[in-house]
Amino acid sequence: MTPPLLLALLGLLYILVFGGLMFLRQEGISARFAIEASVIVIIVAGVAQATSFAMNPALFLILLHVITMRARLLVDLGNALAWRKEWVAAARAYAVAARLWPDDASRLIVRMNQGVLALQRGQLDDAIAGLRQVLAEAASGYLGAKHESACHYNLAVAYQKKGLDAQATLEFNAVLDTWPASEYARYASIALERRRKAGAGDSAASQP
Repeated sequence: MTPPLLLALLGLLYILVFGGLMFLRQEGISARFAIEASVIVIIVAGVAQATSFAMNPALFLILLHVITMRARLLVDLGNALAWRKEWVAAARAYAVAARLWPDDASRLIVRMNQGVLALQRGQLDDAIAGLRQVLAEAASGYLGAKHESACHYNLAVAYQKKGLDAQATLEFNAVLDTWPASEYARYASIALERRRKAGAGDSAASQP
């Protein structure tokens, strides 16, 4: 198999695999992802065909992944920084990701993590506004069940910290409706059970 053909087949396989993963995650089919990956494949395979230079297949796949998944890789970096409580650096990583022309699903993931970061920093109003906006746009079908359940859960936590108990309960239940088998659903169930016990305790205490 000639190097140009090998690179073209690898590129096609990459598009099919990652496009399929997006579909399975219910994020919709990203035309931008397919176009970007196809352009890179055509350029690299064309250079290999026209010259004696043939890119290493592993390096080629890394290049494809970094370019097409640039926003999500930066989100992962931002999450790692946020976990270490390096809030400013995490915010910068998310901001850069948002400016790199992400596709619709990646854009919502970036904005969701910006909302979660605001929650972690105690900026509850910003967190609530940001997470609500993400969920409003999620109706377009570009936010997978995993991220949608995470968004509902973090919004519930923000409401709870604001003392908005009714809204928090609604969002915790929304987590269970979105993805009952998720880790977020387990946390939401625990939170709801605690609220139920607290409510039962208050009712018992108020009886004569």
